[in-house]
Amino acid sequence: MNYKFLYIVIGMSVVTYIPRVLPAIGLSRIKLPDWFLLFLEYIPVSVLAALLIPSILVQNKKVDVVNPYFLASIPTVAVAYKSKNIFIPIIVGLLSYLVISKVILP
Repeated sequence: MNYKFLYIVIGMSVVTYIPRVLPAIGLSRIKLPDWFLLFLEYIPVSVLAALLIPSILVQNKKVDVVNPYFLASIPTVAVAYKSKNIFIPIIVGLLSYLVISKVILP
């Protein structure tokens, strides 16, 4: 067996594990203010928006609002806001994308 590969895997595991565990250990002993906890709740939403909006709006290196991705995102966002569910918007997004890309904008 190649021990160099094993050392690399163990080293990368430690390097990945330490930055995740140290804040959890340090912050578990501290009572965080309510405003900070409220701030932390918005981080996943903002990261998801930062990842999705460019892929929805930018087509062929320019902003295009008449594309199936953007048009399918409109009913998907509306259903997600209304239902507060994860599975229903996924189904609506897939179906609306299929209808828009195959029927409306062939």
